[in-house]
Amino acid sequence: MCLDIFRRLMIDSKHFLKGLLASKKFDSPAIALGASFLAIGALLKNLGFSIQESIFSTLLTYALPGSLVMAESMVIGASLINIFLAVWLVNSRLYPMTVSIMPLLKHETQPRWKYYLSCHFVAVSSWLILKSNYEQIERKYRIDFWIGIGTATWLIAIFSTILGYYSADFLNKDLIIGLAIINPIYFMCAMIGVMKTLQLSSAILLGALLGPIFYFISPEWSVLMGGITAGTLAYFIGENHGN
Repeated sequence: MCLDIFRRLMIDSKHFLKGLLASKKFDSPAIALGASFLAIGALLKNLGFSIQESIFSTLLTYALPGSLVMAESMVIGASLINIFLAVWLVNSRLYPMTVSIMPLLKHETQPRWKYYLSCHFVAVSSWLILKSNYEQIERKYRIDFWIGIGTATWLIAIFSTILGYYSADFLNKDLIIGLAIINPIYFMCAMIGVMKTLQLSSAILLGALLGPIFYFISPEWSVLMGGITAGTLAYFIGENHGN
């Protein structure tokens, strides 16, 4: 009995390794993730961060927009509570992703600590990798597979930050900006690829249309306002058309 409990508490190494290796495919979003964090590393050095601060930024924040907000807030002298709230608000965009994948991962035989731990790994890149592969994994071991994916993308982000930090002298401003937007562009292309229902198509198209419109009303809130409005309209469109 004690042995069974011990096995339940452990991460299954076979499926963890599968998740770890799932990010190495040629079309993996982890490549775009690494390119963006190269830019983050270079930016943090240019802003005066030490290598230790840069590593811990990615280690603890693990999100491209969150890292940017944190760095900019620190540079302008924002208080710790303001930085926390700003990063929290930016990263709240990951909540819908968490809601969408947790039902795919839950299994009664798995301990809760795995789910608490794995929440740190929720990001666009890891989410896309899981959504492309989870059906191939037995439900019981999906959480171990997910932790492997998260660990891989997390380590890629940290390594890329270090590489970008030490490559900063060789990267000009335009190149840094180009690298930084690779991950969002990849995500946008992936979203276009899943436009298979009226609801999804409406959400993406309305978001692309309303975002720039709301920018003229409030540049600071345009993305949030456009996203909420587009998503709400798309939901009702899908409900009314049974899709």
